[in-house]
Amino acid sequence: MGLRMASGRVRAWAAFLVGIAILTVLPCCATGQAVTTESDFSGTWKGELGAGAAKLRIVLTITKVAGGGFSGQLLSVDQGATLPMENISLKGDAVRFEVKAVGGLYEGKLNTARTEVEGTWVQAGVPGQPLSFVRSTEESGAKNSAPQQATEGPKTKPISTFVDVVVPIAPTAFKADGKWHIVYELHLNNMDRWDYRLTKVEAISGDSAGRSLVTYTGAELEAAISRPGQPGASEKSKLGGGTMAVVYMWATVDAVDAVPATIRQRLSLKIGTYPEEMTVETAPIPVGRGAIEISSPLRGDHWLAGNGPSNSSAHRRALLPIDGHAVIAQRFAVDWVRMRDDGKTFHDDEKDNKNYLAYGTEALAVADGVVTEVKDGIPENVPGIDSRAVPITLETVGGNHVILDIGGGHFAFYAHLQPGTLRVKLGEKVRRGQVLGLVGNSGNSTEPHLHFHIENANSPLGAEGLPYSLPSFEVVGHGWGWTPTAAKGTAEVHKNELPLENEVVNLGATP
Repeated sequence: MGLRMASGRVRAWAAFLVGIAILTVLPCCATGQAVTTESDFSGTWKGELGAGAAKLRIVLTITKVAGGGFSGQLLSVDQGATLPMENISLKGDAVRFEVKAVGGLYEGKLNTARTEVEGTWVQAGVPGQPLSFVRSTEESGAKNSAPQQATEGPKTKPISTFVDVVVPIAPTAFKADGKWHIVYELHLNNMDRWDYRLTKVEAISGDSAGRSLVTYTGAELEAAISRPGQPGASEKSKLGGGTMAVVYMWATVDAVDAVPATIRQRLSLKIGTYPEEMTVETAPIPVGRGAIEISSPLRGDHWLAGNGPSNSSAHRRALLPIDGHAVIAQRFAVDWVRMRDDGKTFHDDEKDNKNYLAYGTEALAVADGVVTEVKDGIPENVPGIDSRAVPITLETVGGNHVILDIGGGHFAFYAHLQPGTLRVKLGEKVRRGQVLGLVGNSGNSTEPHLHFHIENANSPLGAEGLPYSLPSFEVVGHGWGWTPTAAKGTAEVHKNELPLENEVVNLGATP
């Protein structure tokens, strides 16, 4: 899950979304202030965090968007993680941006020539670290990520827009934080020879009213888009002929009665240099209601839902092609990390797994089911960003793990368990609440935690992630570095909901 130089952060275990050592998880939108000229801050910036073996190469790609704001992303070259930035601003020579989901803040100062930024990275619970960037004349991503040359475009109005809009899996609305959320993706393929530039993506109700549910434009649109195979693309909303993009949709309504039966997509775009904006409106797709009801996979207080459901977490963005088909098994996954009263996840020696509060906690069956996959015998890692006891492959990425078939085409996945503690075997029938194994630090993991998600097939990664709900939990705070003292008097009991990213919860709260 995480990105940081100090200890105590768990990293998403998806093979390529492993984070960088300065942060913890992915954030969302990017907005900012206008600058005098685009060359003041837009472009590619390269820097290095740390020193020696722990040194990480970092690349910022900054784009100026309509309205004078900025959109940007941070690429950890050594660890393959691409992270959206938030609240990017340039006031005079003062540079500032945030990564809210991890409590991250960068503040720096541009030199007179506008070629270097010198500043400090600060994260909740981690001392500030010097971090400087130099403007690069090269593109930061893959060879194909450079801005494409503008194409002239059609002379007359096209009879159609040749963009293919695919929703890989229809959404099911679920309840979280007292509201209802509709989460899904759009796969956009430009099947034309001209450049297409998205200017707006909107989700609307599929009925005749066409009620707007969520709209992305400008910096928010750039932040909601990813470009598979082109992580360094400076303008993600611009699709050259024959290229694709993924738009991560997240609509929120106040009550279940406001959840539409169907949902449509309305896209506004420009084709090449043709002066008029075109609109595409798709056929409606169904929207389910009600997440899969399960029990908690853990018991106890002060569990942080690391990398939990949000529109920007590493789990949410972990689109992986498995066996020739791209899926997001971790769409609603949580890395359950347990917080101590001092705001840390460990005491004393941070390199000792036994010193982590989560270590050895019982992982529980969330429903009656049948064990369909068991992996044991993978040695544990020494806690740390780059410490792995075994090479990470599709076989080892989840470490010692268990998959349960809980019926209805639904499967529960438990990852990173301690070797030799699994208490079930393949084909065994289990009961709700039965102990499956103990929380550990195996596979692609930086510290003891339980990775948990529900999916629609018997595969750690080759399935689509599904929303689920817990019968009751108590929200006592939010974010890394949380302490009971800071959260005193703020506890709230939530029923039949799913915890959101970085919420600190007591599992098993009395209804």
